[in-house]
Amino acid sequence: MRKILLNGSALVLAGLFLFPVYWMFATSFKSNSQVLSKDPVFWFTPTFEHYETATGVNLFWTYVANSFVVTIGAVLLALGVALMASYAIARMRFRGRRGMVIAVMMAQMAPWEILIIVVYLNARDLQMLNSIGTLTLVYFVMALPFTIWTLRGFIAAVPKELEESAMIDGCSRPQAFFRVIFPLLAPGLMATSLFGFIMAWNEYAMVLVLNKAPDAATLPLWLTQFQTAFGNDWGATMAASSLFTIPVLVLFVLLQRRVTGGLAAGAVKG
Repeated sequence: MRKILLNGSALVLAGLFLFPVYWMFATSFKSNSQVLSKDPVFWFTPTFEHYETATGVNLFWTYVANSFVVTIGAVLLALGVALMASYAIARMRFRGRRGMVIAVMMAQMAPWEILIIVVYLNARDLQMLNSIGTLTLVYFVMALPFTIWTLRGFIAAVPKELEESAMIDGCSRPQAFFRVIFPLLAPGLMATSLFGFIMAWNEYAMVLVLNKAPDAATLPLWLTQFQTAFGNDWGATMAASSLFTIPVLVLFVLLQRRVTGGLAAGAVKG
């Protein structure tokens, strides 16, 4: 009976979470009359007119390219810096180490929205507005605290003896790290990469303030363009939302096993 209750509760929760996603995809294939119908329509003939409207927006492929460049660039930068920082925190003893750990935790908990004005003023004074590079740096800084904190747990969980044995056999410290420790960090790298990807891919407030030029915008701003004088174009909005969601869904399906283990392990080790 206990298993039945637990499994039943899990199915109910899964249905509650998945139904909005299903409804978004289903609505993107309905005609306008079915979308605006008072009664919910579950059986319909699919149409692709909303996807044609969504992808027909001016500079659509520019938005796609900008989003991928900014997201992948921020994730790679965060991983590169976090590997060095987390190794230093987990393995080395130095003055200010405790303060650095506290600073990382505070940066992870702080809402970045409160810094929008400061970031905008600095970017304006440095003439860095409407730049894909500026947006990449901002997202890199936003993803860095979580990446450092998670990878620190994985590095601390690797026995020091493995690294010391490699160094005794003739490896330098960098060689011991990349040949011994780095291959064991795959779950943590997957988890932090997915988090950084979702954060940068979905972020709206910073790009709205920093990149107002049309050719420097990303896909979150593209989602706001489906409005008419009489209201929202819900069919095109749902089609755009579906296209916007697909990369994240595909990435999560590919990485889900390692991501689940990585988040759980990084939360308790170290």
